[in-house]
Amino acid sequence: MTNTTRAKWRDTLYRIIFEADTPAGKLFDIVLVIAIVLSVLAVMLDSVPGIHARWGNLFNYFEWLITIIFSVEYIARVVSVRKHGAYIFSFMGIVDLLSTLPSYIGLFITGSSYAISLRLLRLLRIFRILKLSYYLEESAVMANALAASRRKLLVFLLTVLTLVIILGTLMFAVEGPEHGYTSIPESIYWAIVTLTTVGYGDITPKTPLGQAIAAMVMILGYTIIAVPTGIVTVELARSRTNFNVAIACPRCMLEGHAEDAVYCRRCSEKLLEHDK
Repeated sequence: MTNTTRAKWRDTLYRIIFEADTPAGKLFDIVLVIAIVLSVLAVMLDSVPGIHARWGNLFNYFEWLITIIFSVEYIARVVSVRKHGAYIFSFMGIVDLLSTLPSYIGLFITGSSYAISLRLLRLLRIFRILKLSYYLEESAVMANALAASRRKLLVFLLTVLTLVIILGTLMFAVEGPEHGYTSIPESIYWAIVTLTTVGYGDITPKTPLGQAIAAMVMILGYTIIAVPTGIVTVELARSRTNFNVAIACPRCMLEGHAEDAVYCRRCSEKLLEHDK
């Protein structure tokens, strides 16, 4: 097989697996989505004791069928990309690996002493649901918006962290151990629960001053919740330009390029749509 023939074969395989603008690519996506949904559903049902007792063997056979499908898919993805390490060590590459490893590792774990480890491995199969993000177009828009907002969100989180430390320390000084605020970390926990408007009620202020501070924190919580929503919403509006989520970079697998893009906006690799 010549290098040219092999390159064409890999590019064709890449288009089918990573892009969804061809009939074969759409069919591949549909089959994988069905397999992912059925696999996650099987994992959840298999955790029900009554269902496991009756249908455990059937779930086991189905699990191996899904594992083989995902193993072939993983190998095909590694083979088709131009830069193998970029995919293998990417977030979705790790998710793909986690979707196949538990079944194989389970073959080498035997005995009652390893029961907990085996159960944890089986629970890792639920990570297959993350593979659905491959096939949701709006996930690319959301990912771009979150990436553009990361610095603003980091500043916001640092501000909130500073605020809860101050409020927690203040409540520790006002209420004290006799009212349940046994330490500053415990008081910070109360500040986080109150500021986020969760309100478990396991720790409550008893003094008038403490209750006044708590009321202020509750009101403040409503304003703080709106801040990250506004930040991401602005970036979402900016991200909704004309781009094609089906066009993915063959080198770094970045999606969401502009309709007229020729090169990847991350690594400058020429896109397959123009690599003809």
